Amino acid sequence: AASADEAAAAAARVGDNGAVDVVLKAQVLAGGRGLGHFRESGLRGGVHTCQHADGVRSLAAQMLGNHLVTKQTGEAGRVVSQVYVTRRHYVRKETYFAILLDRSAAGATLIASPSGGVNIEDVAAATPELIFKEVVDPLAGPRDAQFERLARALAFSGERQAAAAAAQMRALYAMFDECDCTMLEVNPFVETADGDVLCLDAKVNFDDNAEFRHGDIFALRDPTQEDEREVHAAQFDLNYIALDGNIGCLVNGAGLAMATCDIITKYGKDAGAMPANFLDVGGGANEKQVTEALKLLRADPNVKAILVNIFGGIVKCDMIASGVVAGARAIGLDLPVVVRLAGTNVERAKEILDTSGLNFISATDLDDAAQRAVAAVQQL
Repeated sequence: AASADEAAAAAARVGDNGAVDVVLKAQVLAGGRGLGHFRESGLRGGVHTCQHADGVRSLAAQMLGNHLVTKQTGEAGRVVSQVYVTRRHYVRKETYFAILLDRSAAGATLIASPSGGVNIEDVAAATPELIFKEVVDPLAGPRDAQFERLARALAFSGERQAAAAAAQMRALYAMFDECDCTMLEVNPFVETADGDVLCLDAKVNFDDNAEFRHGDIFALRDPTQEDEREVHAAQFDLNYIALDGNIGCLVNGAGLAMATCDIITKYGKDAGAMPANFLDVGGGANEKQVTEALKLLRADPNVKAILVNIFGGIVKCDMIASGVVAGARAIGLDLPVVVRLAGTNVERAKEILDTSGLNFISATDLDDAAQRAVAAVQQL
């Protein structure tokens, strides 16, 4: 529902014989909704039960258009554009079930716990014996016995519930496989007071590389729930993740980008200088992408210096250098820019930077680049 009236109408539809007994959930891409709060309205909690239409209308009005702040959103919160209205179920037992891609297993792993409805990381830390796992053979797929073992581990009340749980797990795995999921987490996976086994809440991640196969799923994407900078970056095939530091990073290659963030943290954490982002321009970057990358970094008010770290292989250093010069001129870049280049056409790249007339700070290696970037921040 996108309005308070729509929410009230939905509550009447899902009720039994017009009786209202529903759960109202703020729809944001963040965990911890139940313990969150709304910045503008002051309402506590993004998940509420309600038993009359006027109450649904009032709660929806305090949620919609307001920012829900949770432990995962930061103080800015996420704006609530829709609320989900669903029938309330009275729960006898809450459990947990998930399917994750596991690199160590080279495939999917099934995870279950009889302790659900809470943060599963806390369960794993306090009572690891309550975490049960089954590794899926990537060629043969999961076996019925694996689902059955996990269903019994959830300790539902009887054989009927265990069989129903195993059947739901099997169906969830089919979805995970067919929809190219990278994660499917059901928490809580419940037994109701009537003895039914239901998935009451779920989180699902999909592989971005499979978008061409699942246009209908990716059409549901809500850019209002994402960082505007990350949405803009994706339009230019830039891999960008905003962080909360003050040194903007422009790097080619995900591994090198992570190493760059790490080395900045090593030299800067005690000096008030930290990475402001992860930004990988990729191996096939062109001048336009580099210019857009610089625009992204410059648009972040927290960025006080920029570190460009390029290892030329598929992408040539001189092309990156041309893009950096063109981008800096186009946006009137007035921040200190530290540049470390190595690899293909590096000498030509250095010449482009040196003759640009712009005040770039050259670095000999990654350690030198990080220290120069930290020093540039400290001098401001």
